[in-house]
Amino acid sequence: MARPRKPLLSTDRIVETARALVDAEGLTAVSTRRLAAELGVSGPSLYNHFRTKDEILEAVADSVSAQVDLSMFEDGRDWRTALHDWAVSYRNALRDHPNIVPVLARGPGRRPAALRLADAAYGAMVEAGWPPAQATSIGALMRYFIMGSALGSFAGGFVDDASAYDPADYPHLGQAHLLAEQQEKIDERAFETGLTALLDGLALQYEQVRQRA
Repeated sequence: MARPRKPLLSTDRIVETARALVDAEGLTAVSTRRLAAELGVSGPSLYNHFRTKDEILEAVADSVSAQVDLSMFEDGRDWRTALHDWAVSYRNALRDHPNIVPVLARGPGRRPAALRLADAAYGAMVEAGWPPAQATSIGALMRYFIMGSALGSFAGGFVDDASAYDPADYPHLGQAHLLAEQQEKIDERAFETGLTALLDGLALQYEQVRQRA
């Protein structure tokens, strides 16, 4: 029997194609018509896997959540080290797929990978001795911080034009036009600075929790 010329349509293939579109062109690029054309199939065939465009975007978002490493919550690392390493892996996944962040920011909903992510972080904090209410707050705090860092570049927000920063108007921005060329370095350093400060603050709270216990 001759093999089909095109790979068989599957949920994974649809999600991979949609994710590539989102990465390249943004959320608005995804439509059932566009996806069908990219996949070389008829539009109605997509409905055997997804009922709506929103379902497709939810699946794309969950495929990104699935890229976040969770092993640090299972291999004996202390809670602070685990949170740090998780935050780095989480941000790396979002940095590679920034256009899907607005969908991820809605919360996990019913997405399996996102729920596993939330469950792992929350469970590890409770097992480390954090009260459940504070463990919930830590999960929310980390998500705010990580997603906020992935929504845009601080350094990339400054134009590469010294004339835009007239010292008469902005006496402290004389080097601002140089920020964009060091975007990745500056953004990474800012993330690590904020993450360290956040974890230092949590460590102080943790000592208080242990003393009360």
